[in-house]
Amino acid sequence: MADPENIARGHKANLANPHTSDESKERSRQVLEELQGGEPEESRHLPKVFHRERSCNVARGLKAAMSNPHVSEEAKDRDRERLQELEED
Repeated sequence: MADPENIARGHKANLANPHTSDESKERSRQVLEELQGGEPEESRHLPKVFHRERSCNVARGLKAAMSNPHVSEEAKDRDRERLQELEED
């Protein structure tokens, strides 16, 4: 499940980024309004496509960390567990 705080962080970063489109910024404003103004249950009603894309991005990041020689074995073990959990969902 997507963490609403992480979602908000990403949209705030999008609003601060001078290289993103006005259309993208408007979408970020809408999502932030929903997250901040809606009831907690309403804030979790993001499009299924968003959840699927986020899961793919998280999986890619975990796989990259596991193949990075500068990441500790302990962190790699945590990433493996998290990737397994992600694949089970």
